[in-house]
Amino acid sequence: MRRILFTLAASTFLCGAAGAQEIKVGIVVGFTGPIESLAQGMAESAELALKEVNDSGIFLDGETLVPVRADSTCVDASAATASAERLVTAENVAAIVGADCSGVTIAVANNVAVPNGVTMVSPAATSPALADLEDNGHFFRTVPSDARQGEVLADILVSHEIDSVAVTYTNNDYGNGLADSLIAAFEERGGTVTLSAPHEDGRGDYSAEVGALAAAGGDSLVVLGYADQGGLGIVRGAIDTGAFTNFVFADGMYSETLLEAFGSDLDGSLGTLPWSEGEGADAFVATVEAAGLDADGAFRRESYDAAALIALAMQAAGSSDRAAIRDHLLDVANGPGEQILPGDLARGLEILKDGGEIDYVGATNVELNDSGEAAGTYREYIIEGGAFETVKFH
Repeated sequence: MRRILFTLAASTFLCGAAGAQEIKVGIVVGFTGPIESLAQGMAESAELALKEVNDSGIFLDGETLVPVRADSTCVDASAATASAERLVTAENVAAIVGADCSGVTIAVANNVAVPNGVTMVSPAATSPALADLEDNGHFFRTVPSDARQGEVLADILVSHEIDSVAVTYTNNDYGNGLADSLIAAFEERGGTVTLSAPHEDGRGDYSAEVGALAAAGGDSLVVLGYADQGGLGIVRGAIDTGAFTNFVFADGMYSETLLEAFGSDLDGSLGTLPWSEGEGADAFVATVEAAGLDADGAFRRESYDAAALIALAMQAAGSSDRAAIRDHLLDVANGPGEQILPGDLARGLEILKDGGEIDYVGATNVELNDSGEAAGTYREYIIEGGAFETVKFH
């Protein structure tokens, strides 16, 4: 039933666009699974960018973009591959916003997108392993690699005089890559990791994992997991037993689900997630709020930017041809050219239509290297009064 509703939502996206040629764009995120509390906001942000392009009336001489949602599940590579295969073969999408979690993103890229010449722009897949994909230039991401997030987390630990930590991480590409990055960076800075242990998602009881972490000790417990599944269970076990009172989280744990479950019990806990500040970020908030949506959520900025880049690449190419999207995406993502912010896509489309150049700054200060990798910035937050509060940006 859920997937039927997704399809209906996509088919009614532009009910007033009868007669216009439709170009489909896939949106592959985990509507079910361990990040389902994040997925709706990500999809809505991507769709908002596509709607903004359509509302301009000048995209490819009146053609319209239609989003088609598909469930990545975040963790089931076979299901994600099947969803992407449907988008590419049955729906004939021109490009894909997604996927989200790193393991399924690797599976979709290797098994579907790259073999079929379909460009993917992921707003949330952060594993360092994605930098080494044999992608033939078809994979980009608007979110920075965890090779950097691990270093940022290590710097935060040191700045808060946290000398020793126990680390638990979800046992997949995301968790393994981030844990490796964090541990190497923290130990390089003189910190001690008392125990590094994976946990499996979807279990009902995490007492054994929490017991081992508690026995190892540490100033804080670092949880590199998902707020809708294993990470939540680990935190619950630690709080219920008093094993830890101080926590450090990465991006997969940034969710209202976490606050709703524990509230002020998490006060003083620290965390990071990709985020941005500045003129582009402010423009994103204004654009999203004007549409009646919520701008405050993980990976929403990156999702808007991913969809916008795909549309602008098509306009630059004068075509929705799959190879043309790939070949023009870096041209619109980076300078030189007129800077384009969220809410300003119509101006970008007009400049490209007239043969000019743009530099899409977007919501996340977009700058992609030759491999399609984003530098990005991170928000350091602290939980106070049962709410996420910004400390600073890195």
